[in-house]
Amino acid sequence: MIVTIDGPAGSGKSTVARLLAERLNFRFLDTGAMYRAVALAVLKASADENHHTAVAEVAKGVSISFDEDRLLLNAQDVTSEIRSPEVTAISSIVAANPEVRKRLVELQRDIGKLVNMVMAGRDQGTVVFPDAEHKFFVMADLEARARRRQRELAYEGVQQTLPVVMEQLRQRDERDETRVHAPMKPAINALVVDTSNLTIAEVVEMLIDRVQVR
Repeated sequence: MIVTIDGPAGSGKSTVARLLAERLNFRFLDTGAMYRAVALAVLKASADENHHTAVAEVAKGVSISFDEDRLLLNAQDVTSEIRSPEVTAISSIVAANPEVRKRLVELQRDIGKLVNMVMAGRDQGTVVFPDAEHKFFVMADLEARARRRQRELAYEGVQQTLPVVMEQLRQRDERDETRVHAPMKPAINALVVDTSNLTIAEVVEMLIDRVQVR
């Protein structure tokens, strides 16, 4: 069984997906982390994130795998490194590259064939797994998402003001929603959940009930 949870940055989709997978005894896959891994590889290669061919070549030459909760880029643990502001700043640009998306979509589909999965991302229910049994789109208003991201950054030792974080998210939303290949949007048959005024636990319970009922 495949459960997809899509949504913008800071909506809580990855946390919800991880907890939902634990409750269902499914495997969890944060597909956004895979795009971040490619973005990190682009930075390490000193490539221009806006140069489609250069980014595509970097993507073709990297190995991305998971060891439980650790993400490995070319066999190196980069779980923390992919969350840096530098990677965040270019990840949506790299993710808009059609060659990058093509490669990672194939990898995600291969992983999805193995076991029951909860997949978190931006196009899981629309492009990667259009026939998934359960689809959700998790969203929240911009300020709520920015406050969450600000707390995450502070936990990682990065201090940024709320207006700066809000502007970063706004720009990322615009890139994700307007890109030509696999723009971020709810699947037609997805349940849209606004988490602005809900706790993570409340969202997880809502999704659990939906999966069990269906």
